[in-house]
Amino acid sequence: MASTIIPDQKRVGLVSLGCPKALVDSERIMTALRADGYAMSPDYAGADVVLVNTCGFLDSAKEESLDAIGEAIAENGRVIVTGCMGDEAEAIRARFPQVLAITGAHQYEAVVEAVHQAAPPTQGPFVDLIPDTDLKLTPRHYSYLKISEGCNHACSFCIIPSLRGKLASRRIDAVLREAEKLVAAGTRELLVISQDTSAYGVDIRHEERMWKGHPVRAHMTDLARELGQLRTPDGHTPWVRLHYVYPYPHVDQVIPLMAEGLLTPYLDIPFQHASPSVLRAMKRPANEAKVLERLANWRSICPDIAVRSSFVVGFPGETEADFQYLLDWLTEARLDRVGAFRFEPVQGAAANALPGHVPDEVKEERFARIMELTARISAEKLAAKIGRTLPVIIDEVGEPDEDGDTGATGRSQADAPEIDGQVFLRNVPASLKPGDFVEVEVEDADEHDLFGVISARSLA
Repeated sequence: MASTIIPDQKRVGLVSLGCPKALVDSERIMTALRADGYAMSPDYAGADVVLVNTCGFLDSAKEESLDAIGEAIAENGRVIVTGCMGDEAEAIRARFPQVLAITGAHQYEAVVEAVHQAAPPTQGPFVDLIPDTDLKLTPRHYSYLKISEGCNHACSFCIIPSLRGKLASRRIDAVLREAEKLVAAGTRELLVISQDTSAYGVDIRHEERMWKGHPVRAHMTDLARELGQLRTPDGHTPWVRLHYVYPYPHVDQVIPLMAEGLLTPYLDIPFQHASPSVLRAMKRPANEAKVLERLANWRSICPDIAVRSSFVVGFPGETEADFQYLLDWLTEARLDRVGAFRFEPVQGAAANALPGHVPDEVKEERFARIMELTARISAEKLAAKIGRTLPVIIDEVGEPDEDGDTGATGRSQADAPEIDGQVFLRNVPASLKPGDFVEVEVEDADEHDLFGVISARSLA
């Protein structure tokens, strides 16, 4: 009997740039390609084609994307470009005419078709048994849960609506089904992401769907409540972390869920500035005083809530008085985690035409000042945790040192992966593994991180 020779799988290399939302796009694309019989390549040399998922939010991000395309072409030669910068196909082809195909953000079918054209699949989904889980580019124990695409805001510094379109919310039952599936497969922490999490469902009039025998609305509060009912296979409540939350009034309703332990006590809110005049120029709500009141109220309900945000310094028209207003506001707000960015003109953004552009040297000086202030606030808040016992999720376990001591790295509930601080542990048991929840006695702290040891109660 003649044997059938199965050809080698075609391999796709991937470079994924930009925000977590782009990472989710990459996961979906690679999941579709794997179902078509492709394998992932860990390097350029082994790839039949390389996919570069670009970021186009800032000019510096565009340059990073172009550098990544250039590197992929130099190392492999067969490159497909997708993502937010895909809308600038002419600029990409002008610099790299040898690119095989270019598609825009979240155009999954077009990307898959481009890969099929560049490297026709040699195996179908029936050659290998494909596990009934999506491919993940994050560690097994945490996952991003994208609930919508696009944005209805018209912030003067942002071009996201032109890149990703208006708000397009997913069905609530589809989101919850994905979340349930992820938790059942080993996810211990869900990171809810979108361009505007608070606006979830506005575009579909907060339509109701049946879930577990009862109706739920496509609304952030309903979503949060249902996610808080999930349990891991071993009975734990997974951490559920809300990102990109605009401070609409209904955000107040999720704080009690955090106090009850159903949601991780963490909010990522893109305030961007505090000065009323700068916020108006940004075309963002100017209610900074009200926000301070709400922060105080949230902390009275859930004392351990951590609030992170990002701010733009050197926005056109920002005066020294505006910047000092921001520093004073931050001093009072005492946010737990803060990122700052120097304003960059972005092609197509309305802010480019505003008067009063701030000189680069002034931007640098203001950036240094805001980072110094927020680092000091962070250090003070973390120092106050010394002596406390906090829940921590383990991200990585090291190898024993020369004394046989094994260290580990984890995160507290105040720390989202990749963007916030970490918790460094000493003398952990050999049985510890990524994804474990442990109670940690905090022994020390610096400006961004905590240091400690697993409590005896956790080891009992």
